[in-house]
Amino acid sequence: MNLNKVLIMGRLTADPEVKTTPTGTQVATFSVATNRVWTDKTGSKKEEVEFHNVVLWGRQAAVAGQFLSKGGVVFVEGRLQTRSWQGKDGVTRRVTEIIGEMIQLGPRSTGGERRETSPAPSAASEEDHFNEVPVIELEDESEIKPEDLPF
Repeated sequence: MNLNKVLIMGRLTADPEVKTTPTGTQVATFSVATNRVWTDKTGSKKEEVEFHNVVLWGRQAAVAGQFLSKGGVVFVEGRLQTRSWQGKDGVTRRVTEIIGEMIQLGPRSTGGERRETSPAPSAASEEDHFNEVPVIELEDESEIKPEDLPF
């Protein structure tokens, strides 16, 4: 049995880039930052940030382009996929991306800026907000062909 499942929740590092394939399918790409905080053996607080490339297709791509913006919170469920291509310099390049199968929008951001003076929302209020947001399922993937990729 095999499983390729990814669940992340983080903040967008930039506005999504939405393109349309020659066949009319929309595709959105963006990066999500997640962090991990822990205390080391000496009692010092440490933080590590990871950046994840996300690709959405179809209706989800349109929703991402319309409602997501830099600094906003998003929950993404999907799968990992690695692409490789030959660069103009002849070097083979590889990138691993999360192909989003479902997204949930987080609380609306205030122009992508985090206000340090305002109190952070409680975990319960953010969770309640996620429960109110409709889940958008990915359309049938059989219509997506490699030649449709705009990148």
